[in-house]
Amino acid sequence: MSVSDARLAQLAARFAQLEARLASGTLEGAEFVAASRDYSELEPVARIAADVTAMRAELASLAELDDPEMRELAEEEIARLKEALPAAEHQLAIAMLPRDSADARSAMLEIRAGTGGDEAALFAGDLYRMYERFAAEQGWRIEPVSMSASEVGGFKEVVAQITGNGVFARLKFESGVHRVQRVPVTESGGRIHTSAATVAVLPQPDEVDVQIEDKDLKIDVYRASGAGGQHVNTTDSAVRITHLPTNTVVTCQDARSQHKNKEKAMQVLRARIYEQMREAAHGAEAEARKAMVGSGDRSERIRTYNFPQGRVTDHRINLTLHRLPEILEGPGLGELVDALIAEDQAKRLAAMGE
Repeated sequence: MSVSDARLAQLAARFAQLEARLASGTLEGAEFVAASRDYSELEPVARIAADVTAMRAELASLAELDDPEMRELAEEEIARLKEALPAAEHQLAIAMLPRDSADARSAMLEIRAGTGGDEAALFAGDLYRMYERFAAEQGWRIEPVSMSASEVGGFKEVVAQITGNGVFARLKFESGVHRVQRVPVTESGGRIHTSAATVAVLPQPDEVDVQIEDKDLKIDVYRASGAGGQHVNTTDSAVRITHLPTNTVVTCQDARSQHKNKEKAMQVLRARIYEQMREAAHGAEAEARKAMVGSGDRSERIRTYNFPQGRVTDHRINLTLHRLPEILEGPGLGELVDALIAEDQAKRLAAMGE
């Protein structure tokens, strides 16, 4: 999908106009925020577009050169530009792909133990630590919102907020069923067991994106369960919020303060309702995406972590990496994430006729 010179000129004009508006000093408040956001999104695209425009112009200029003494040097430069231009045009085509409006947002991460009992809970804990380390490597902040620990370790369920620029864009393909194959510590016979955990990554909305009215909420408070002894909660600090129109239920009991628990539960509730709104608004787009890297549906088995073979296989793109320890430690996850994003971009370009 080669971008025409006319389209490049339109892009350059739009970027110059946006620069002028920001430099004018006349924008204030929400208008300035919106223009700044548009600028930050358009600037990298405009930069690549300017490079492509310059390369095309130089090629045209060199092709018209008729000085015999300069012709040999010109031919060398023409060969270099013809080799470099397709890669730059491909990079521009990717940069100009329609973006998910939620890509720049922070995200809510939800991990739940699935089939496999105690081993599934341990695996859910492994996955949470993997994302925790990956987030730290990316410079993001990860903060637990709600945790339901298993008696043997790991989690029955854990919800965390990951804050940073572009979190959802990087992690949205992690949603689905993650399967583990290994010998549980409780298995005396050395038999390999298969367990699973589900992961959901939801974009984090602003309060203005999701308007929730008090009359639509049913809020219950109860005594949080504790580990016993001095940690037993003796006040009704745990919170359960039910959003009546959608029957969405969120609980939170980790903080000792009922107010804090309510605040965290509302963050999760807002994210879940926002995702429902996105799915309803982009039904056709969601169906099209299923034919690409994946739907992001948490019921879809997306990846297997095989401990005996030390491998991780992503079933959507048929990619196997024999680097399981490095991936679970966090840094190795980046290669999987990059491969999923690249595959999605390639298929969207192909769908657009490149």
